[in-house]
Amino acid sequence: MQTTAEYYCAFCGEANTTFIDYSGGFEQSYIEDCQVCCRPNILYIRIDEDTLEVEIDTDYEE
Repeated sequence: MQTTAEYYCAFCGEANTTFIDYSGGFEQSYIEDCQVCCRPNILYIRIDEDTLEVEIDTDYEE
């Protein structure tokens, strides 16, 4: 199953959309460039096992 989720860039604060791959586990992290400012964000993704709700935190990639 794959779906999308929204996160906010750690650099410019703009909203971005990313794909969530549920087969990757309930806790994932990867780097994705902002669609607006092109700077790299570390995405920390947590998926609730019961509801499958997605929560994303971002951090700066130096």
